[in-house]
Amino acid sequence: MNKRNINVIAVAIAIAFGTGAMAAQALTTDEYKVGKDKIAAEYKLSQAACGSLTGNAKDVCVVEATGKEKVAKAELEASYKPDEKANHAVKIAKAEADYAVAKEKCDDKAGKDKKLCVNEAQAAEAQAKANAKTSMAPTMATKAAEEKTAAPATKQESTGEYVDDAVITTKVKAAVLAESSLKSAEINVETYKSTVQLTGFVSSRADIDKAVTVAKAVKGVIAVKNDMIVKGQ
Repeated sequence: MNKRNINVIAVAIAIAFGTGAMAAQALTTDEYKVGKDKIAAEYKLSQAACGSLTGNAKDVCVVEATGKEKVAKAELEASYKPDEKANHAVKIAKAEADYAVAKEKCDDKAGKDKKLCVNEAQAAEAQAKANAKTSMAPTMATKAAEEKTAAPATKQESTGEYVDDAVITTKVKAAVLAESSLKSAEINVETYKSTVQLTGFVSSRADIDKAVTVAKAVKGVIAVKNDMIVKGQ
């Protein structure tokens, strides 16, 4: 095995385990593909390990596996195409992953203790995201605004409203919350190139079907990927 292949595998393994390490230089396309495969393999192993658990311990395990996968993917993107936006995305992914795990662990508590636990988890996430925003270079915000203003006509709705992933995510979240049957569900929404990914826990298969239907109905969504789990299964 030559030195180049060893470096590729080393980088991919570091990313898959969510170490947060960034490559000294941008990854090649081959390294990027290896990284994606490693992340997928690690996620499957983590999910399989959760299978031996029961109750909330299993739920926490699944949430941890999902969070690590998201962080690893964000780190991989930042290593493949390093810039301020990608680095910011890594921080946000970590904040959301930590919150999801902390919130799920709160299910081991009850009453006021559980409410306090959830509030603390929310506060920690909000602080982490605020820190990420503060550390974001002003030039990134300026560049994003310029890109949005100069968006091509093919990415505009008939009303002239620019449709980007952030807008779609916001619309889908609002649509899901508007459904009375889904208000108690723990559904996370992410969008990439107009494809919506739904993760989290719901009470039944019917809730999964409903959430997918609601998401597909949102203007701008071209596809919906379901990764939701019925709680306790």
